[in-house]
Amino acid sequence: MSYSKDQPYNDLPLLPPDKSRWESIEVYKTLADARAAIAELKGRLPVIPNPLMLINTLVLQEAKDSSTIENIFTTNDELYKAFSSSASITNPATKEVLRYREALWNAFTELNNAAGFSVNTAIRIFQNLTEKDEGIRDVQVFIGSTNSVVYTPPEPGRILTEKLDNWFDVAMLQYEIDPLIKMAILHYQFEAIHPFTDGNGRTGRIMNVLYLCKEKLIDLPVIYLSKYILENKNDYYRLLREVTEKEEWTNWILYMLETVKHTAIITLEKVNTIYDSYLSVIEKVKTEAPDIYTHELIEVIFNQPYCKIAILEEKKIASRNTASKYLRRLEQLGILKSEQVGRETLYKNNILFGILSDSQ
Repeated sequence: MSYSKDQPYNDLPLLPPDKSRWESIEVYKTLADARAAIAELKGRLPVIPNPLMLINTLVLQEAKDSSTIENIFTTNDELYKAFSSSASITNPATKEVLRYREALWNAFTELNNAAGFSVNTAIRIFQNLTEKDEGIRDVQVFIGSTNSVVYTPPEPGRILTEKLDNWFDVAMLQYEIDPLIKMAILHYQFEAIHPFTDGNGRTGRIMNVLYLCKEKLIDLPVIYLSKYILENKNDYYRLLREVTEKEEWTNWILYMLETVKHTAIITLEKVNTIYDSYLSVIEKVKTEAPDIYTHELIEVIFNQPYCKIAILEEKKIASRNTASKYLRRLEQLGILKSEQVGRETLYKNNILFGILSDSQ
């Protein structure tokens, strides 16, 4: 049966696609560049003394931009305040972005388990993202509007299960395809299968990062793919359609390899800037306020853009009164700036916030 956007795409070809559909000198040249960029990023990550300095910053940025692709909007300021404050979150979009971060981090921590990359992983990601108590969809869905259907994924039941089983078989067992090329192929197929009633795009982008971690191409889920996709959103959807309608794999794979390359370069720049700023603040505090300096204190104010007294207490850095003194002293030095959020006082790391906001 030929493809029709108005009919369930039950004939969606199983993976992998024939190499003749994508293999070329241009693909392998772009692959080499992408691999070099991500290898350089991986090699640089160990310099960061505490992984939370990246997990709570770059992962939240990934969550924000991946959600923006799906027209879920929040600001950096709203997001980081909500992440650090104990006040109730009233902005639904901010809640959704924070759930994305939680879904990604929970799935990453499961990767060391035997079943850490399976259909159950995808289901848990979907459930964390949407707060729905559902699994693989058992209803037919379509993409677009009632009057303008863009795509109709495979029907639920045996056909959908077959496509998903094939997806995980290829993800886990097909070793002759380079992992970066395979990630591009898998991402298209996941979107085409559309296994859930909602959140497929965000789930698929989390699966991308997890796959790169599973393949040991990166050790932390901090590669920030959604920023490039957001900036090139029209191409992203156009190239997805071209694979569906024409089996045009080459341009799609080139796009995803370029996404990895560009993202790795930008992420490396951010990692270096964060680390350089961290070292600069260490020297400033050592010189101008040596009585309060500990490396734990400087680390904690770089773990996320906003800090508060309770975080210093929780990390056993200082008692409440001493923590208050430390944060006020850092504010006097111009490193932090206090803001009242509900009943709490939050302290913004101006330098870190500026680094992260620079991507907008």
